[in-house]
Amino acid sequence: MKSLARFSVRRRWLVLILWIVAFVGMNGLSIHLGSAYANAFSLPNTNSSRAMDLLARIPTAKGDSDQIVFQSRSGSVESHAAAIDTMLRAVAKLPQVSGVVSPFCPSGVTVCPGARQVSTDHTIAYAIVDFAQPGFKIPRAQVQQVETVGATARSATLNVQFGGNAFGALDAPTGSPGEIFGLLATGIILLLAFGSLLAMLLPLGVALFAIGIASAATVLLSHAMNIADFAPILGSLIGLGVGIDYALFIVTRSRQGLKRGLSVEESIVTAINTSGRAVLFAGSTVVIALAGMLVLHLSFLNGVAVSASVTVAITMLASLTLLPALLGFLKTRVLGRRERRALAEHGPEPVVPAGFWQRWSHFVARRPRLLSLLALAVVVLAAVPFFSLRLGSSDQGTNPPSTTTRQAYDLLAKGFGPGFNGPLAVVGEVHGPADVAALTSLDHTLAHVPGVVAVSPLAVLAHGTVGVISVVPSTSPSAAATTDLINHLRNDVIPRATFSSHTAVYVGGLTAIFADFATVLGAKIPLFLAVIVTLGCLLLMVAFRSVVVPLVAAAMNLLAAGASFGLVVAVFQWGWGSRLLNAGTGPVESFLPIIMIAILFGLSMDYQVFLVSRMHEEWLNTGDNEEAIIRGQANTGRVITAAALIMISVFLSFAFGGQRIIAEFGIGLGGAVLIDAFVLRTVLVPALMHFIGRANWWMPRWLDRVVPHVAVEATEEELAIDPSVG
Repeated sequence: MKSLARFSVRRRWLVLILWIVAFVGMNGLSIHLGSAYANAFSLPNTNSSRAMDLLARIPTAKGDSDQIVFQSRSGSVESHAAAIDTMLRAVAKLPQVSGVVSPFCPSGVTVCPGARQVSTDHTIAYAIVDFAQPGFKIPRAQVQQVETVGATARSATLNVQFGGNAFGALDAPTGSPGEIFGLLATGIILLLAFGSLLAMLLPLGVALFAIGIASAATVLLSHAMNIADFAPILGSLIGLGVGIDYALFIVTRSRQGLKRGLSVEESIVTAINTSGRAVLFAGSTVVIALAGMLVLHLSFLNGVAVSASVTVAITMLASLTLLPALLGFLKTRVLGRRERRALAEHGPEPVVPAGFWQRWSHFVARRPRLLSLLALAVVVLAAVPFFSLRLGSSDQGTNPPSTTTRQAYDLLAKGFGPGFNGPLAVVGEVHGPADVAALTSLDHTLAHVPGVVAVSPLAVLAHGTVGVISVVPSTSPSAAATTDLINHLRNDVIPRATFSSHTAVYVGGLTAIFADFATVLGAKIPLFLAVIVTLGCLLLMVAFRSVVVPLVAAAMNLLAAGASFGLVVAVFQWGWGSRLLNAGTGPVESFLPIIMIAILFGLSMDYQVFLVSRMHEEWLNTGDNEEAIIRGQANTGRVITAAALIMISVFLSFAFGGQRIIAEFGIGLGGAVLIDAFVLRTVLVPALMHFIGRANWWMPRWLDRVVPHVAVEATEEELAIDPSVG
């Protein structure tokens, strides 16, 4: 690490130029190629995937089918038929539109495809717009053109709204509008922490520069693999949080070195050799945790894992190379004027700073049991809602009320029932008359199943090899009752109806796919959690030569995860404060726990590493457990809480961006950091370590011989030479 730091300082112009070339080159290439994000689900061997395989035999349009929804505010919707049909003929001529199905029959025709597209009270109707490609492949300008032409039918007496995947892409925010407020809050916190404008700009600048490169890399990766459309915003959320934190720790250590009398170069080298090692260890841990999602073999998560891992890796590399180069340019100006004057007049400051954190660390040392109980009570209380967690998938019914997709969703639910927005496809494989008879009997049976409001007649398609029955539930796609209905059909209704014929019948459709997705991911969470907790214990065991420290860290990670999920359930499932976020209530996204566990694991490891590595340094110096914990907490308390406030500001700023998925991540991660930094690392961890005593640093001799030696902090020899480390 010393060699890397000296190279970055002495060759700072070269390092800066290389980073600028990387930024310009990556962004130029990404702008030229554009993005190709895709929310691709692959759930092999599930009931819904077998239904999809059968449906794939039926020749259909390859593109999305969206809706233009009409509501008459005066009279019947048929009274507006002329204006609507004129508009639909114009829509049919637009690029990417392969067909339009009007809700009205031409004059003299009694049977037409759109006969079912008018509500029973004749106030709401919808037209079907078939696109030539999936929504994510259609240029936004062309989808916008359809919406613009469709809106020409809107009047004082006719409401026109747009629903479906393609129109939904227009409603989705392209960034996070609240991000600027998070950055402003971050700047204020850094300015208060450093008292220097230049020192404040360093972490912000390095993090934003790295995010710029990482975002471009994500765009390029979208051409090589399926990456979800929310991955860029999620990557920015993670990258800003860890990037600013990593730079903050290094800048803080460099400033401490200057205050304690080191030269500019030695203060930077020492910062990289101490805090930089912790950054490398913590960042690598985050990358490993995120990459751990690849072992789940779910295509939807693979792209998220890779893009987020790349983002963290780039921000970590920028902190270890670009940041020391910039520190070399600033020299002593990284200190405020008052600090430079105090250094010149009074000389180096003491090793252990006086002030609030020194007093707090002594307070924790005197009352470890009481503070441990109080901290545990706070965390357990926050985690209580977790036990009501229901996984699923939000639909356009949870979009902000002002969006056209939400209004279209509500109109369709009002006119045709809540389940209309998520019909089920009961699909059977047909080999002969016995299968047709079984499916026909099933069709009649489904009409009388509780929770079903409409059933279409059996359609035998694909040259007589596939039977399809459309089933409309009485409840919305995201409702728990709809999931119960799917399970009831699969486990009870269908087996009874096909008992004698043994016809293979499956329940498919988008709602069933999301239900299966939630089931598959829910089943994988315990294994994934066990793997990354075990991995974390092993990494900490290698770093700190201890058995107890990794076990305490694992318990803290689980507590932080439970509390964060509790907050997500309370806000997005129970609805506590959801209006402030402009987000509807419903199930928690089924993929959120796994992604959040990976991120939380990494973030918790960050704080654990920065806190305990400093304690371990003092333990190596003094051999006194109590003094090591007090000094370690006193030296890191201010920077950890400042880093936490920055992360909370960044994460919460994303929560107000209008995208429910990102809001869930913002609230969950922001709440987790709040509890982790201000309850777990500030109170519970040091209190437990005081209570445990010297056993914190115990490791059996046989295990010490087996476990490889990798130091996160400076070695004992370096500690003896470097006065700024102690």
